[in-house]
Parts: sequence; structure tokens; C-alpha cells
Amino acid sequence: MASAEDVKQGFMLSKNQRAGLLSFLSAQGILVFFLISMLAFSLFSEQFLSQSNIMTVVRQASIIGIIAVGVTVVIIGGNLDLSVGSMLSFSTVLVVDLHDKIGPTNAILVMFAMTLLIGAVNGFLIGFMRLNSLIVTLAMLSAIQGLVLIYSGGQNVDIANQGDTWFAFFGRDYVAGIAVPVLLFGLLAVIVQVVMSFTGYGRRIFAIGGNPVAAVYSGIRKNWCVFSTYLISAFCVACAALVLGSRVMGSQNNVGQGYELLVLAGIILGGTSLLGGAGSIWKTVIGVLILGFIQNGLLLMGYPYYAQWLVTWVIIILAVWLDLAYKRKHLFTTHS
Repeated sequence: MASAEDVKQGFMLSKNQRAGLLSFLSAQGILVFFLISMLAFSLFSEQFLSQSNIMTVVRQASIIGIIAVGVTVVIIGGNLDLSVGSMLSFSTVLVVDLHDKIGPTNAILVMFAMTLLIGAVNGFLIGFMRLNSLIVTLAMLSAIQGLVLIYSGGQNVDIANQGDTWFAFFGRDYVAGIAVPVLLFGLLAVIVQVVMSFTGYGRRIFAIGGNPVAAVYSGIRKNWCVFSTYLISAFCVACAALVLGSRVMGSQNNVGQGYELLVLAGIILGGTSLLGGAGSIWKTVIGVLILGFIQNGLLLMGYPYYAQWLVTWVIIILAVWLDLAYKRKHLFTTHS
């Protein structure tokens, strides 16, 4: 018969195992879930794991992914950017509308300049004026959408001679058999991942997000670092607008509506903490791809479009719960 001490030791071992499992799920749970979801959908649809379907999903997810790369940097720095959806609408309408007026090259340059200007305004208000990032970017979301409607007069814009311009390259062409949007998504992700992981700049952003007071006392110029994260976010939005406008060769004035929620969903699913100071670009990429494959899998299984939003909500809640559970060192809290 086991003694009380043996039972206690067995309990401690079980407790350690639970802690280890929780740590593993927090660190690698995103990959495990990705593999499980891929396997599950493949059992219900033979098309799901076909090469053509996989490439289609990755290509469709690239626009969300490009934006998510920039917003991940903002969140690691301890802030939010909810203006990216309206910014995408503005940038796409602008580059498409200017294409026939001043030519594709000048249209792209003007669009990038104007998008970076919006990012600079966000960065100044949050980094230097020290306003709350949630309030600023939420207000900017509305302001930019109003600006789009004023600029476009509420009308959709289109490129006139779509077959006579090289502008289609960014959204429709392939390089070495790989779609250009996918290449751009991958290139941005690799560059930003390297910067955040192996440079002093990246370490400063992590430090500001993790402990802003200690970072300031360490000599880090928090205001400039925060300002720069919003420039990175705006640059990524401009790249996404270039891809979106080039693929459609036109734009609605609300084309970016809802993108901010999808971007945040992919980032949260990738394990980046909304509290700042923790996150990974490559895991954001995985999170965005998971959302894309889940939406694709549900459509192949015949579920209505709104089912994607319900499943996305469940996934976000689960991801946030695991993140908080890892920080608390237990799955459930037993006190208020």
C-alpha cells in the first residue's frame, strides 16, 4: 500500500508534468494546432491538401500576412494599431486612382509617402504625445475612412487599360513559379524577423514592450522607438495595398474594412502577447496561415461564410486563454 509520502510525490510529479505541458503548449502549441487542423480538414476534403489549393490559400492570406508583420512589431512594443483596415482602403484607392493620372511609378511613390505620413501621425501622437494607442488608432480608423469617402466621392475606382500596364505584376504575376504576393510576404517576414531577433533595434522594442519604465531608465529613447514601429506598420500596409490594388486593378472605398480584426486574430493566434514584450514574426505567419486554411477548409466542407467568424472567435479566445494561463502558471484561476 502506497504511503502518504508516495502519494504526495506522485502528485508533485503530476503537477510538474502539467506545468511542462502548459509550457510546451504555450511555446509550440501553435504548430501542433496547425498540423492537427490540416490533418482534420484533409480527412473531410480530398482537395484540401492539393498543391493548387495550398498555393491559393497562401496567396489569399498574403495580404493579411503582410499587414500582420508590421502590426506584430507595434504590439511587441506594447501598443496597438487598429487603423490598418482603413489605411488599407485609403492606400489602395489612392494608388489605383492615381495610376491613370500620373502613371504607375509615381502613383506607387505617392501612395507610399501618404501611407507613411499617416503612420507618422499615429507614431507622433502615441510615441511623443503619449496618447493611448487604442484610442488614437481607433479614432484614426474612422478619420481615414472618412478621408477615403471624401477623396473618392463614394465611388469605386478602376484602372482603365488593365492589359497595358506592368502594375499587375505585384498582384497577379509569378517568379520561379511562386506568386509575387507570397514572395513579398515571405521576404518581409524574414527581414523583420531577423531585425527583431538579431539587432539592437529589435531588443529595444522588446524591452519597451516588456518593461517601459526600466527601458527608459536604461537609456532607450522610447518615443522614437514607438514612432518607428508605426512607420513599419504603415510601410507594410502600403505593400499590402500595392498587392491588393494590383490584383483587383480597382478598389472599393471600404475594401479594407474588417482587415484589422483578421490581422489581430492572426497575431494573437501566433502567440504574440497583447501586453507587449513577447512575440515572433514567424509565429505570426503561422497564425495567419492557420486562419486562411481554416476559412478555406470550412468552405470546402460546405459551411456558410459566417461560420468562419464563429470559429475564428473560438480560436482567439483559446489562444488568449493559453497565453494568460502560461503567465499565471496554471490553466484555471480559482480566485477573483
